[in-house]
Amino acid sequence: MDNLFENMSIKRAYFTLALPVVLSMAVTLVYNLVDTFFVSKTGNPNLVAGGSQGAPIFTLMIALGDIFGLGGSSLISRLFGEHKDKIARNVSGYCFYYSIACGLIVTLLLFVFQTPILHLLGASPATWKYAREYYLVIAGGSTFIIFSLSPNNILRTEGLAIQSMIGSMAGTIINIFLNPIFIFTCGLGAAGSALATVTSSVIADVILVYYLRTKSKKLTTSIHETKISGRLQLQIYAIGIPASITNIMVSFATALTNRYLISYGASSVAAMGIAMKANSIIVMIMVGFAFGAQPLIGYAYGAKNQKRFYETIHFDLFVISALNIVLTIVLLIFAPNVIRLFMSDPTIVHEGGLMLRWLSLTTTLAGIILVFTTAFQSMGKAAPAFWLSFSRQGLIFGFSIAILAHFFGYTGIIAAQACSDVLTLILSLIFYKIYEPHFNQK
Repeated sequence: MDNLFENMSIKRAYFTLALPVVLSMAVTLVYNLVDTFFVSKTGNPNLVAGGSQGAPIFTLMIALGDIFGLGGSSLISRLFGEHKDKIARNVSGYCFYYSIACGLIVTLLLFVFQTPILHLLGASPATWKYAREYYLVIAGGSTFIIFSLSPNNILRTEGLAIQSMIGSMAGTIINIFLNPIFIFTCGLGAAGSALATVTSSVIADVILVYYLRTKSKKLTTSIHETKISGRLQLQIYAIGIPASITNIMVSFATALTNRYLISYGASSVAAMGIAMKANSIIVMIMVGFAFGAQPLIGYAYGAKNQKRFYETIHFDLFVISALNIVLTIVLLIFAPNVIRLFMSDPTIVHEGGLMLRWLSLTTTLAGIILVFTTAFQSMGKAAPAFWLSFSRQGLIFGFSIAILAHFFGYTGIIAAQACSDVLTLILSLIFYKIYEPHFNQK
């Protein structure tokens, strides 16, 4: 472990940690596209729209899991860099069990408040049945989904990126096979898609816990090793909550976009749902590289290794920007063809192609924002991490879509994310200038 984080070349260490995460994300990406493909093949725009409206709940669960997964792994990486291994071990135990408790509470709340939440998600009379079917199944499995983010992220702090990848990939591959069985063979529709997701999460959890217990030397699954100070708990939440807000804001942006688009018909909502899934080709890859590099940045920061810290961030920016530019060009050219893979309806192909071009236009900027955000998380800088997480698909996006929709209508709605990306990039550069670490002052 020490050789990887302290002595291995930046490029080799970066790809050793990041590539398994990217590969895992790629398989997840295939699942997302396959999931949308099978749901779309029902030929029912209301079902597709209902699934899109229920999808933010799944994203919300990922966000809650990130509180313990990303918040805990950020702290553990810094503690390993400071050679405080025993404290880091207890942090891993704390995150393991508190993520389970969080999942149980969320399950209860989702069932109790299902009707107002579905209204909030923009479910209409035409889509209510399908959105509710998806929602109820996902709500029932929320504990397994939320928990999985904890071992998945924490394993990588010890350099066990391949084991983390195997766990998440196994669950995703099983998900891909279960989707058509549950949706078509069992006739479950939107609920079948959700059931496949929950089942695969359970399997992934079992594999990840197995690796924690058998491969890890510094992490724990013991309930007796969960006691940490209030100060350390605060550090987990101070970083984990801003990290989770990134995914919560994805849910917010999706729900808000759907509410604006529903007045243009279910076909517009369905087209945006497909376009968002297609754009995730770029998003998932850049997230994989950014999250893969996070333990390396956190360890270098904790060890006060200035040279290694800056080299990692600069290389991270280069890799993510270069890949994003290439993938953006591909999607800009072939956007209608990509949408046609999911649905052949001419209206949806036309609308979805235009939406995909707007969404992909500024993903390179979004990648740069993500590098800065994960760097702040790795350093334990909660304030800038929070505001960047809250702004891109939250505060700034909300203002952007409201203003652009008012002045430009339909075009303004689908251009809102691009506008938000430009403004949030400016904010991230300002924050980096303010919070840039000066190791000689430590």
